[in-house]
Amino acid sequence: GLTNARAVEILARDGPNALTPPPTTPEWVKFCRQLFGGFSILLWIGAILCFLAFSIQVAMEEEPPNDNLYLGVVLAAVVIITGCFSYFQEAKSSRIMDSFKKMVPQQAMVIREGEKMQINAELVVQGDLVEIKGGDRIPADLRVISSSGCKVDNSSLTGESEPQTRSPEFTHDNPLETRNICFFSTNCVEGTAHGIVIATGDRTVMGRIATLASELEVRRTPINIEIEHFIHIITGVAVFLGMSFFILSLILGYTWLEAVIFLIGIIVANVPEGLLATVTVCLTLTAKRMAKKNCLVKNLEAVETLGSTSTICSDKTGTLTQNRMTVAHMWFDNQIHEADTTEDQTGLGFDKSSATWSALSRVAALCNRADFKAGQEHLPIPMRETAGDASESALLKCIEVCCGSVRDMRTRNPKVAEIPFNSTNKYQLSIHEVEDNPSGHILVMKGAPERILDRCSTIMMHGQEQPLDENWRDAFQNAYMELGGLGERVLGFCHLNLSSTQYPRGFTFDCDDMNFPTEQLCFLGLISMIDPPRAAVPDAVGKCRSAGIK
Repeated sequence: GLTNARAVEILARDGPNALTPPPTTPEWVKFCRQLFGGFSILLWIGAILCFLAFSIQVAMEEEPPNDNLYLGVVLAAVVIITGCFSYFQEAKSSRIMDSFKKMVPQQAMVIREGEKMQINAELVVQGDLVEIKGGDRIPADLRVISSSGCKVDNSSLTGESEPQTRSPEFTHDNPLETRNICFFSTNCVEGTAHGIVIATGDRTVMGRIATLASELEVRRTPINIEIEHFIHIITGVAVFLGMSFFILSLILGYTWLEAVIFLIGIIVANVPEGLLATVTVCLTLTAKRMAKKNCLVKNLEAVETLGSTSTICSDKTGTLTQNRMTVAHMWFDNQIHEADTTEDQTGLGFDKSSATWSALSRVAALCNRADFKAGQEHLPIPMRETAGDASESALLKCIEVCCGSVRDMRTRNPKVAEIPFNSTNKYQLSIHEVEDNPSGHILVMKGAPERILDRCSTIMMHGQEQPLDENWRDAFQNAYMELGGLGERVLGFCHLNLSSTQYPRGFTFDCDDMNFPTEQLCFLGLISMIDPPRAAVPDAVGKCRSAGIK
């Protein structure tokens, strides 16, 4: 790794590993915008004209009426009070937004001068050697130099909910597609890796996206456009009527000072004094109602903009969906069974008494590297966090709900050998000691359905093995196409009870030389998974459509 001195030099040259916040507007400018922006300027003009009329009356009369003075004071007070109201409402939302940035700072494990050290992620510099493991957030853009089963969740960057494998191999000319690059702000969900930092802060891919987003021109809100249009109309009408009465007064023989007072009076009379306060109160009440539903409004004008919405463009993963793969369907005993994909997952929905299901669920639990994180026993099973990729986590939760503790099942059937999933073989294999056969082993396998089926010679139906003839292959193909047509990810499962005489307890299974059979297996069934929609999404979409929103 780098030396500490070199790291300090690079940090001084490149700056901290953090995204540069967009330029902020000074508080006094925000306050002035509330006092003198939009409709407020019309009221200020009205107040000034009132004071001007009162001054003329003072000069002309010994005991002038105070009506214009009082009206001018009221207009100025309305503008100041509503301006303060709007400013403090927006300042409150801004403070809450800013508090999110002050949450627990992210840490990173780096190797400097040959020693591991945990530092604040903002101190990571280009050239640092970083170690990441499952559960870590990537602190900067990294080029992977070594990995062990490393997978990252790029959903925050690409929307892809399926974890992506990361390895030292260069696989694509496009840096966004190659496997040897990890991106800042994504998460490592499984395995470990070491990488060299190639970009930090604003120079990362996420940083460049954030910079482009912050450079977008801020457009005027619909309510701003409407208010400006309204001011033009009111001003035109007021000036036209005022000038008309001014000329008429002179024709009728009034003095020019009296005519000017008529002019000012007509203009002020056309100013809707209560409109600004009404609009501000309505927007504020709406913002408070939205805050009760955990929706913060940064700018009061955004409330009206939301009401003008005709089209909503939404991310899918994690917004419309739960961002967690869930078992949706199963095919065994030549029948497709529907699983429970709701957010509470009661586990009901299909018959679990079949011997084929018992065998299928055992393979799904044992041929699985995912596990629940510690200290979550009090949480509902679907809500628990897991260490492992999305598909295996979905299988883990499904079997835990339907069959009880997967950890106990694994304890009773300890793993003695394993071949992890890889893109070449497209299967995962493990061998376990069997609890109901003191001297036997069972080989369990899952993977791409067509690859699994090619390794099988029999199929289990209602607990009995039958020859895998063309009829069963056609039935498999129909089920596979139906589940795949639903947009679900489908996995195939099979097993083989190994001979206790040929593979007794204590036998050393060699996963490199493959001193055990991987053909002539027994096909058990299919399990398909999907990232299901959130429970509230159909109702929300229905309400949007009823409001005329696409």
